[in-house]
Amino acid sequence: MRIKQTEGAKAVIVLVHGAGEHHGRYDWLVSKWLGEDFHVVLGDLPGQGESSRRRGHIDSFDQYIETIEKWVKAAHEFHLPVFLLGHSMGGLAVIRTIMEKDFSLSGVILSSPCVGLVNPPKKSLDLISKMLNPIVPSLRLSSQLEPGLATRNKDFHARDLEDPLIVKKVSVRWYRELVKAMRIANEGARTFTDLPLLVVQAGDDRIVDKKSVRSWFNRIPSTDKSFKEWESFYHEVFNEPEREVVFKSALSFVNLRLDLLGHIDESST
Repeated sequence: MRIKQTEGAKAVIVLVHGAGEHHGRYDWLVSKWLGEDFHVVLGDLPGQGESSRRRGHIDSFDQYIETIEKWVKAAHEFHLPVFLLGHSMGGLAVIRTIMEKDFSLSGVILSSPCVGLVNPPKKSLDLISKMLNPIVPSLRLSSQLEPGLATRNKDFHARDLEDPLIVKKVSVRWYRELVKAMRIANEGARTFTDLPLLVVQAGDDRIVDKKSVRSWFNRIPSTDKSFKEWESFYHEVFNEPEREVVFKSALSFVNLRLDLLGHIDESST
């Protein structure tokens, strides 16, 4: 876990990265939040980045939930409003954490959350993974994600090719746990906690199925929710060449909720 602090912080952002990557790919986004007077708590999820030698593998999706819970608890030690931001599989992990844990959040931002896949494995491979899961759960196979699918930002293309922390193989158990988590998130959409929510979605997402994201969003009962889609953007909206506009949208969402919290605090005194 890393904690990035700034002078005079008004809130804390807990940032959860996606599958196959690590917290270091978010240096630009972290600097933007710090520059706007927010502390940032982040780290590498289990089996990702520098968190473990068993890279690309988890025993249970609960490991992600427990890790995020620790990060949120660390954020609350500042005694400031806390916002949870998750990208892709990190967004799915955020959804599942909120479904399982009861802690105070001032808002949630989901970036192309992984509640459905554009190109899921063929039914034959899916069946094989079910058979192998109890026998050789740690068997790792290629994630089959082609370079350049995640972002149009060529700086990241070159950077990712040289990054030894990028996970290119995932275990059979990891995949089965992902499938299970997506199913639980979708089936439980109507019972999702009523929290201020912003979904920022790639319009040309080639990894996460945007129709599944919209369907999940439409079914959750949140009374304060917004969905913003950028038509030509690839999956990693916070890494796209036009990422400034996405950050401004996220910043506006957070600042508005902080303003509302301020009014509530003032009226209660």
